[in-house]
Amino acid sequence: MPEQRDRTPVSDADVCIVGAGPAGGILAHRLAEAGANVVVLEAGRRFDESRRNQLDRHIRPGLGNPWEMGGPRDRFTSTGDAFYPLNAARVKGVGGTTLHWQGMVMRLHERDFELESRHGVGVDWPLSYSDLKPYYAEAERELGVAGAVDNPYAPPRDEPYPLPAFAPSHSDSIFAEACERLGIDMHSVPNARNSEPYDDRAPCQGFGTCKPVCPSGAKYTAESHVEKAEQAGATVIDRARVRRLEHDETGERIVAAAYTTPDGETHRQSARQFVLACGGVENVRLLLLSDSDQHPDGLANSSGVVGKFFMEHLFAGMGGRLDRDTRQNHVGFNTSECHQFYDDADPVNGIKLEFLNYAGPSPVIDALNAETWGDELLGELRDSYGTHISMGALVEQLPREDNYIALDTETTDDLGDPVPDVHWSVDSRTKDALSRANEIQREVLAGLGVDIEWTVGPDNTGPAFHHMGTTRMGENPESSVVDAEGRTHDCSNCWIAGSSVFPTGGAMNPTLTIAALALRTAGAIREALDA
Repeated sequence: MPEQRDRTPVSDADVCIVGAGPAGGILAHRLAEAGANVVVLEAGRRFDESRRNQLDRHIRPGLGNPWEMGGPRDRFTSTGDAFYPLNAARVKGVGGTTLHWQGMVMRLHERDFELESRHGVGVDWPLSYSDLKPYYAEAERELGVAGAVDNPYAPPRDEPYPLPAFAPSHSDSIFAEACERLGIDMHSVPNARNSEPYDDRAPCQGFGTCKPVCPSGAKYTAESHVEKAEQAGATVIDRARVRRLEHDETGERIVAAAYTTPDGETHRQSARQFVLACGGVENVRLLLLSDSDQHPDGLANSSGVVGKFFMEHLFAGMGGRLDRDTRQNHVGFNTSECHQFYDDADPVNGIKLEFLNYAGPSPVIDALNAETWGDELLGELRDSYGTHISMGALVEQLPREDNYIALDTETTDDLGDPVPDVHWSVDSRTKDALSRANEIQREVLAGLGVDIEWTVGPDNTGPAFHHMGTTRMGENPESSVVDAEGRTHDCSNCWIAGSSVFPTGGAMNPTLTIAALALRTAGAIREALDA
């Protein structure tokens, strides 16, 4: 049982990393491989059971969420104008949210790093696309990205993808008919899943259940980097819930991470360097829980912006039925998209169009939950399946100070600690971009003769569950939390990794940028250890 594992602190640790998702896993591997004594503290457990068993839990009625989110451990509140369903898509466990992510990995565009300079909105990053470009290439090799250099709107690159792109799906060919007439460019989607064997992982087997479970292991999860880190000598302690970071008398250096294990014992893990890699919500919560006389507003928060500028990607979508075979739900991930409208002048917010491969009901899940049998059930499935078609889009949300993560001191988790409060709303500029995405989608679907049955747009949009911006990077300590390498301005041995350091979020899925920044930060931490 997990409770019987050794969860006591590691002696003489060089680096303590909080969180075993993609940022934490990559950092742990790189630093352990370089000879550092690394310990990783992960709040969730190891999911050691077969992915096939987890798939059963997903598709069979009444077996529950395979990733065990929710309950007293994961309490939160939402007090903004729009309710934020925090637990709907995050995962606490070794591997983090990559355990159930969809696996799309794009580079941010050059404009994303220079949004204020180019468009007069948001802020500029303290680094450029050129600074991150070599780390993007390295991240693509680390994750095993399948893609093709066929996107005329993508930022410049110097090398091919590690793996060939997945072929366009059958429904992509249907979309192409309308897009060609409308002058809309389709191109392949870079995916962190194997199109051929790579890094000891099998190629995609086409289960079509990528989110929430990839039974074949073709899709990248951070478990692979955690395993490599352990092989290089790192120690990973699961179900170790870090509740506070302790500092020295000056408040300038972290000396220990206090964590509680399932037996109720609290331990102190000391180290020379500390990294927070537990996501855009939990990074903030831990810093705020670590307040002290020297840091009365929370650790590393002399700027007052810890938790501020919370950003999301908003979803716009549209779909319906077509009087032909669309074969959607045969593929569990997108194979084509469009960046043509990414840098529209009006509105400024970026738009990434998606040609979805998973519209309509799932025949397997519908059959397992049906109340009919035999020919009657078969007739119902034939009538409902295979003729749906839909489009999606991710829309950029610009950083706003009134979107933030705070502590709800009136509500506590099962350990008695205040829970995160998500204060979030969707502003008018973002709604204008959502409307623009819907306009394009309607043009394409109408051009195909689709009977549109549903629309997700400005008034009923939802988040993509990409938590960004809450510990933003910048050159000025008065308006940012970390520098361009990820080191906090206030504490010389405290680093933050992940999408919480993004000054702006663009409209691209964030994981590749998370990985690229983690690789960059790993080099900076190695230099700090050698100093």
